[in-house]
Amino acid sequence: MKMTGFTMRRGVSGAFAGCLLAGIAAATITAPAANAAPCSASGATGTISSVSGAASQFLIAHPGADQVLTNAASQSPDDARASVRAYFTANPGEYLELKGITRPLVDLQKQCGVSGLGGADLLQAFNEFQNG
Repeated sequence: MKMTGFTMRRGVSGAFAGCLLAGIAAATITAPAANAAPCSASGATGTISSVSGAASQFLIAHPGADQVLTNAASQSPDDARASVRAYFTANPGEYLELKGITRPLVDLQKQCGVSGLGGADLLQAFNEFQNG
């Protein structure tokens, strides 16, 4: 579970969720797909909005996760990776819950053929988080 630059928080989730999710939205708008509805701008934005809201509520309810992800924003990539990994290894239930919350973004990526999005560090962190 590599966590290069992975951050989420009410305020910081704007950085993570905003950059990552905006990148996904921008890519899905132009990505060809068999089923256009989920890959349309409105479909992608709805998914992103739902995930962002749920992630925000999760972090409010889990101050330890909120703090470690907030701190990761100001750490070196190696330190951020280590601290996030240590926290979620010690709290596997929280890891699984947050992974489940963000799963619709994985589905959106797969369904819409989105890969190699801009914001590579954030995308890599997100994908590594999903992969454990």
